[in-house]
Amino acid sequence: MQRIAFQLRIKAGKIAEYDEAHRHVWPELMTELESFGVSEYSIFRRDQQLFLYMQVVDYDELTKCLETSPVNLQWQKMMAPLFEPVPGLRPGEKQAMMMEVFFMKGRAKTQDADAREDEI
Repeated sequence: MQRIAFQLRIKAGKIAEYDEAHRHVWPELMTELESFGVSEYSIFRRDQQLFLYMQVVDYDELTKCLETSPVNLQWQKMMAPLFEPVPGLRPGEKQAMMMEVFFMKGRAKTQDADAREDEI
């Protein structure tokens, strides 16, 4: 499973429209993302700056699938007017891809540990 992060930037004056669209993400788009191998997807916003994080089986394959998906292409067409280029975007980048420099994997609780906590 790959962990992918990138940045996007919303145009000034388009934040409320962006937030509203994401309160109503199309169920068929979410179903399609899952079918393309996305298991988790989060978007965080600070003012115009967006930080997007996902867990996906194969990001390159996901990108190929999304480029030919009618549902995704319709969503992207609707969202495109809300974005402006991210400062520092490298040639050929559509999103400002981020490199992972640290990861802490949490430890799953076992049933024994849960039982001990219940006894305390």
